[in-house]
This record gives sequence, structure tokens and C-alpha cells, in this order.
Amino acid sequence: MPKVALHGRSGAGKSTFARLLAQELTVAGADVMTLRLGTPLYELQSLVYAMAGRPLLDSSVQDGQLLNALGTHVRRINPGALTEMFAQRVLQAEQSRQGAVLICDDLRAPDVEAVTGLGFALVEVTAPDVLRLERKRHRADLSAGDDRHPTEAPVTATSWQRVDNTGSLDQLRERAVEMAAEVLT
Repeated sequence: MPKVALHGRSGAGKSTFARLLAQELTVAGADVMTLRLGTPLYELQSLVYAMAGRPLLDSSVQDGQLLNALGTHVRRINPGALTEMFAQRVLQAEQSRQGAVLICDDLRAPDVEAVTGLGFALVEVTAPDVLRLERKRHRADLSAGDDRHPTEAPVTATSWQRVDNTGSLDQLRERAVEMAAEVLT
């Protein structure tokens, strides 16, 4: 079961590349499953908004400031909480969808050791700060996360692949086609 974990600065295009990679793997006949380390944080974000009387209609929307705070406090209470839940979801995927390609599109520096310990190959997605910040401004985030937050620190581990996301969406798709072939080899 191939496993790929994407990392990079916010706005670099991790989720976009993950979506394109999943599409190309599916076209090639692979079963693909995307798992997010931050799923519990998004669930907490949804609960906070509901409790505040402003339920979120779209579960993928991000309140970056809230997610930074939630992540900080969850990790303070239990540094392994997110990775332990992620490991359970990976195990369930391995049991229920044997042979599926697993993609994590939100790897953060504090989680590298746990995720690579689960057999994930690291893929860095990069974009120049000017472009990355412009992309962040155009997202429909409720608030932007803080680029200086500890979870936004760069991953220092060696990556299996690097994806330069400075070009067009078609160029990014071409890179996804190339990587899909490598993942399935």
C-alpha cells in the first residue's frame, strides 16, 4: 500500500496537488484514499462555530486563527493526539481498503516522525512566498493562519519528491501524472 504525505507552507498548493494526484492515480486504476492529520481540528472548529451560534455549512472552510489555537492546545494536552488518531485511521484504511494509495495532504513538522513511522513517503510542495501568500489571500478562509505559528515551521526531514508549484494548473497536473506513475511502480 503506497503512502504519500505532502508538506509545505500554507498556500503552496498541497491540497490542490493532492487532489490532482488522487485523480491521476484513479485514472491509472488505483484505489485512492485521502487522510488528513488535521481532521480532528476541523471537527473541533465545526463544534466551536456551532456552539457560537454560527454553524459552518462547509466543513472544508478554515478559520486559520482558530485552527492554530486548537492545534496548540490539543498538542499541549497530548502531543501525540493528532498522530495517534491519524494512525488509527491509517490502520482502518489498511484493513478495509487493502492496496489503496493513501495520501495525507496536511503534514506538519511536529508530526513527521510519527507519519514516516507509518510508512509514508514525504513530498514537499513549494511556491515562492509572493505567490503562496497571494493564493492564501484568495482562499475563502474565515481567517488566515499565522505563518509564524509553530505548526507552520518547515519540515526538515528529507523528502522523497519535491513539487515546484510556480506554474499553471496544467503544469501541476503534469507533475501529478509523473508522480502517479512513480507511486504505482
